[in-house]
Amino acid sequence: MKNFFKIVLGTFVGSLIALTVGFFLMLGFIGSMASFSETKPVVPKSAILSIDFGTRISEQSIDDPFSSINPLQGTSGKTQGIYSLIRSIDKAATDPAIKFIYMNLSSLNAGITHTEELRSALERFRTSGKPVIAYADNFSQPAYYLSTVADKIFLSPTGMLPLTGVSISTIFFKDLLDKLGVEVQLVRHGKFKAAAEQFISNKMSPENREQLQAYVNAVWSTWASQIASAREIPVEKINLLADNLSLSTAQDALEAGLVDELLYKDQLIEKLTTLFGVEDEKDLKMITTTNYDKATHKVDFKEKNKVAIIYANGDIIMGKTENNIASDSFMEHISKVRKDSTIKAVVFRVNSPGGSAQSSDIIERELALLMENKPVVVSMGDYAASGGYWISAKANKIFTNNTTLTGSIGVFSMVPNFQKAMNKHLSVNAESVNSNKYSDLMSGYRPLESTESEFLRSAVEKIYTDFINLVAQGRNMTPEKVDEIAQGRVWAGKDALGIGLADQQGGLYDALLSAASMAGLEGYRIVEYPVQKSAIDRLVEMLSESSVAAGNMADPLGMLENAYQSLLKERGISHMARLPYNITFN
Repeated sequence: MKNFFKIVLGTFVGSLIALTVGFFLMLGFIGSMASFSETKPVVPKSAILSIDFGTRISEQSIDDPFSSINPLQGTSGKTQGIYSLIRSIDKAATDPAIKFIYMNLSSLNAGITHTEELRSALERFRTSGKPVIAYADNFSQPAYYLSTVADKIFLSPTGMLPLTGVSISTIFFKDLLDKLGVEVQLVRHGKFKAAAEQFISNKMSPENREQLQAYVNAVWSTWASQIASAREIPVEKINLLADNLSLSTAQDALEAGLVDELLYKDQLIEKLTTLFGVEDEKDLKMITTTNYDKATHKVDFKEKNKVAIIYANGDIIMGKTENNIASDSFMEHISKVRKDSTIKAVVFRVNSPGGSAQSSDIIERELALLMENKPVVVSMGDYAASGGYWISAKANKIFTNNTTLTGSIGVFSMVPNFQKAMNKHLSVNAESVNSNKYSDLMSGYRPLESTESEFLRSAVEKIYTDFINLVAQGRNMTPEKVDEIAQGRVWAGKDALGIGLADQQGGLYDALLSAASMAGLEGYRIVEYPVQKSAIDRLVEMLSESSVAAGNMADPLGMLENAYQSLLKERGISHMARLPYNITFN
């Protein structure tokens, strides 16, 4: 009888959920179908290129017309890849239809190195003789840094331009964990490897503070020096403005020479119409970079030679998934590129804080096979650290942005002990039955014994030695020299150039030119991996995910059981070559 009621209840709940999901699917499907009927954008005979900051700038362009269908997906499926954005700007420089570029920088949703690479592309655009105009209601620091490439910078009279410098904050959890009764047992190599420091200490170590101070100094130095050069202001004055909090109003920014004029929107439109050579706002012809790229980017399929961009974006993990750098998935991508005889060179775009040391090793092995017959050039994004550097180290050439965070050559393992917390807060006690003395090593229900700690330490030391030797081979250094600059320390790309961890300053654009040159190519076309799924493939995948989710919600007891089983499966020894934190700038 119990099973009967369970089946009836499950059927009822499942049907209700299916109807709800189906309703959202129908609404989303109707909306998404409308996007297919949109005509291809057309570039006016005379136009202003408006950089589309309304769409998030990411590593790789994603245009998922079904993103609005899935009620379980909380974010938009549309992003603008940094390469397609740079491609649009470079194309516009030689396009007689484009008269100038206009940027509204009131919001800027882009990574720190995306901003740096975009600024370089705009500098190239200006060499064509066409102007760049920037405006914002309020400037964030990264947005203002980007705006200083412009010929004219305008700010709303009631806006703000706060230059305060760069800051990184870390929250420490040890005191809280002590109160909860959770013990974090950490094994690591590298005096700068601040991995899990926030779990075993209540303050920042001197070594961690030293490396983070060097990084924020390098980022701010890049921004301040380029702002000073563009605005013809001594860099000392920029620092003085920041140190004294001198920029509390738009008028302060104007008087300091950071902007050219304070304009309301109607006054801005007058400026744009004058520059465009028309009298009325309705005659302003603007096209966004997203639409401009759709209108102008044509693939020359007659061109057989190709340069591939492989995007390694996210955490490095084992298995197969699209959302991170998964070992099985990337083996497939790299293998396809290796076996394609029409691909003559590869740019490996790395934007990763690292992750699984084992997965890093597997991916590096596949890259080594690729490099046997094709040149591989690494382009570093926001991060190419720890495991992200592991998979970069042996490339033929490494390009880094000044603001890239790289290095972090170190390894750690972490084992939590929840037993005290379970007893204290849940009145739950755990016991294990073992076949051997240390079978419950990773159970999380007891502290590690000295023998177990030494076992983990031995494994960590072996991986660290392998990491050091790999970097030494790739960067033509001695292991001892690598060890001096390793120890888990993070470096800004600007500083990494001076210690041999990278070869040249530059972004994706520069890496592509270098890869093509290494392969002796004059003509070629770009292909990108992972290949983006078609709209139909995304629809089928989304329907499958929604169906599984509905089925799971219809059986809540089953969901709990599956979650518990997943937790058990995840337990095991995993050594991490990963940044100890994600960098967020204040």
